[in-house]
Amino acid sequence: MEIVTPGIGLIFWTALIFILTMVLLTKFAWKPMLAALSSREESIQKALDSAKQAQEDIKKLQSQNDQMARDAALEREKVLKEARSTATKIVEEAQTKATAEYNRTVAAAKTEIEREKEAALRDIKTHVADLSLSVAEKLIKKQLSNDAAQKALVNDYIKDLKLN
Repeated sequence: MEIVTPGIGLIFWTALIFILTMVLLTKFAWKPMLAALSSREESIQKALDSAKQAQEDIKKLQSQNDQMARDAALEREKVLKEARSTATKIVEEAQTKATAEYNRTVAAAKTEIEREKEAALRDIKTHVADLSLSVAEKLIKKQLSNDAAQKALVNDYIKDLKLN
């Protein structure tokens, strides 16, 4: 039965070697492994914290970017509104100037037409007066003794007037 039940010496030496192995492993293996694991855990935690901070920074930058885009859109709308207003004002001023120029030109043209009309009427009156004087002169120059000669002369002058 000795084979199945170990002796006290065997148990003692087995326990002593186990305790010694445990002390050696704790001192030389587990402490460095635990220190490496702790260091690794700290570096992973730092990396996670850095990633979280970077994500927050990205969110801040994105919100600032969105705000800048909104501000730029508002500024663009403001500039476009001012440009439309200025363009409308310029068009209205141009229309006003064109209307004033048109009215001035029409008034000048009417004045010129009226002046030309009066000059033409003066010329016609002068021409008619000259023709009347010429007819009267011709009538007076000719000695008109009988009615037939007077009628023939008047008919000749009438024919000449109709031709002109």
